[in-house]
Amino acid sequence: MSTTAELLKGAAELFPDEVVTSAHVRHFELPAGAGRFALITLDNGFDHTKPTTFGPQSLANLNTAIDQVEAEAANGEIVGAGITGKPFIFAVGADLKGVELLKQHSDALAIGKGGHDVFKRLANLAVPTFAYYNGAAMGGGVEVGLHCTYRTVSKALPAFSLPEVFLGLVPGWGGCTILPNLIGAEKAVSVIIENSLNQNRQLKGKQVFELGIADALFEGADFLEQSLIWTAQVLKGDVTVERPEIDRGEGWDQAVAKGRAIADSKVHGAAPAAYRALDIIEASKDGDLQKGFDAEDQALADLIMGGELRSGIYAFNLVQKRGKRPAGAPDKNLARPVTKVGVVGAGLMASQLALLFLRRLEVPVVLTDIDQERVDKGVGYVHGEIDKLLGKGRINQDKANRLKGLVSGVLDKAAGFADADFIIEAVFEEMSVKQKVFAEVEAVAPAHAILATNTSSLSVSEMASKLQHPERVVGFHFFNPVAILPLLEIVRGEKTDDASLATAFAVAKKLKKTGVLTKDAPAFVVNRILTRFMGEIQNIIDEGTPVATAEKAVEPLGLPMSPLVLLELVGPAIGLHVSETLNRAFPERFTVSPNLKAVVEAGKRGFYVYNAENGFKPELDPEVAALLKQGDVVLTEEQARDRVLDAVAQEIGLMLEEGVVAEAQDIDLCLITGAGWPFHLGGITPYLDREGVSERVNGKRFLAQGVASVPA
Repeated sequence: MSTTAELLKGAAELFPDEVVTSAHVRHFELPAGAGRFALITLDNGFDHTKPTTFGPQSLANLNTAIDQVEAEAANGEIVGAGITGKPFIFAVGADLKGVELLKQHSDALAIGKGGHDVFKRLANLAVPTFAYYNGAAMGGGVEVGLHCTYRTVSKALPAFSLPEVFLGLVPGWGGCTILPNLIGAEKAVSVIIENSLNQNRQLKGKQVFELGIADALFEGADFLEQSLIWTAQVLKGDVTVERPEIDRGEGWDQAVAKGRAIADSKVHGAAPAAYRALDIIEASKDGDLQKGFDAEDQALADLIMGGELRSGIYAFNLVQKRGKRPAGAPDKNLARPVTKVGVVGAGLMASQLALLFLRRLEVPVVLTDIDQERVDKGVGYVHGEIDKLLGKGRINQDKANRLKGLVSGVLDKAAGFADADFIIEAVFEEMSVKQKVFAEVEAVAPAHAILATNTSSLSVSEMASKLQHPERVVGFHFFNPVAILPLLEIVRGEKTDDASLATAFAVAKKLKKTGVLTKDAPAFVVNRILTRFMGEIQNIIDEGTPVATAEKAVEPLGLPMSPLVLLELVGPAIGLHVSETLNRAFPERFTVSPNLKAVVEAGKRGFYVYNAENGFKPELDPEVAALLKQGDVVLTEEQARDRVLDAVAQEIGLMLEEGVVAEAQDIDLCLITGAGWPFHLGGITPYLDREGVSERVNGKRFLAQGVASVPA
């Protein structure tokens, strides 16, 4: 049997570039004469912008610190031991860069066992142990604290989570086993499954305390001092920590069943992590922790060697790294300052844009439209949203007044835009309308002003073609809802110059959006792929396959919603309009469905109706069913899925050949941030590679082996 030290030494050799966390031990006398105490501080030597993680060498350092504390506890030299983090950070879990490098199941198993063997020692010391969650704690950072006897948490703690399921793993260093045995299965399922699958929702310090994960809650300013006073009270017996009795009967089973229902609704069985986590929670019902730890080790190793985790890490890196350093963006020093923004249009999309520019840039924003009523309505919408933020305590009265004072509306573009640096149009999606608007704006805007279009599918170059200065026109395509979806497709027209593009990227960054550079090609990235995807489903329905079969066919992708529910969200008329645009550009691949046309002409909002009797589940609208004219070719779910995936793989291959974006990674980044495609797919290209679709259609993979997959 290998010792923990040997296991970790072997793992550390596989990961030479680890950012190593030290575990410093210091001693002091506790308040009120409670005795001598040992405190371990986790610190990687960097400030809070580089959070502390656990790679193999970091675990070995913690192991060595525990050797010292264990000996002191055994000799009666200390009355207790604690663990805390550097300022603002407790610890954020396993170092995922190391996980990517693992090629063997045995190495993956060693990582799981290594973490367990080190953390378990905290639970087995001869004295009580305390975790002081002083700052951000995630994954293994949360779990090391769960192995302690007691926990305190700072009110200022901004983010606390077990995000593993979100990435394609399980909380495998005690999370799945200890947490349900500490706070009950229902709350544990909420933290491990529900929060993870809701875009990795974080808990704040107060919620950590209310859930019963922490035993005491203190202010951030003197958090450690208050925690140590409380520690002394506990050790002297002045404070007794009461924990609720855990329901190990029907309540436990119901919680696991609820977790499976949540997983089914989010990933439809397409990603294994949530189900593996629930299996471990289910098996932990009898309180046998070691059995749970062994199951965690096995699940970790299996998942580390599976495609979903590699796709999850790839997706995470795309959003965190590539999303912050856009491929192909010009030198940021070319960007011009933006001190005033103009918005053409005052409808819902224009009003949402005005609100976003106002909140993020905090500069004057002026809306225009064709009549005073629309202008007033647009400004009124922005004021109303600011009042909502004030009501929720997100901003104070001063800021609300200042923001309201910065937004205005005028009918006269000359009055509104004469000193604007950045003007965006959000008017009707019709080329002649947009060209007319830009001609009017160019006549009154200053020579340096950027003219941006929020078009979803029209040519930016054509829109700019009749202007005197087409070089300052840039595509700036937001996704709905504007406040939630991070993607911003930044489109370079044929004449767009570097300064205009650099300014667009600088503005995107201030708006806290993920800017991706795209060529001026029909429908850019997301709408082109989604339209091909939806178009193929529509073709399959038109040819004769039942609607339910066509919808069910793509469930294994685990998309956030079914294609026809998505169509309802986008609006069938917009879907039809984009398909017509793409049909004109690529008639051999993009069809215009006569059935979709009929649905739009009938004024239907979608294919489905929802009523209380069936729990508001989507049901085919009988009026839509009567409109459908279908052929007699009926496909199975598998045949339908192959057709759809082949179409998508072909389209992405063509887009990369055309240079619509720099690389396949940008396609994935766009689908994750603009269409909510799941992390466990890595967007789309890793999934197409994994399922063999890329090679079947294009004769090659989109990504090299080892990128979003296990290295060869």
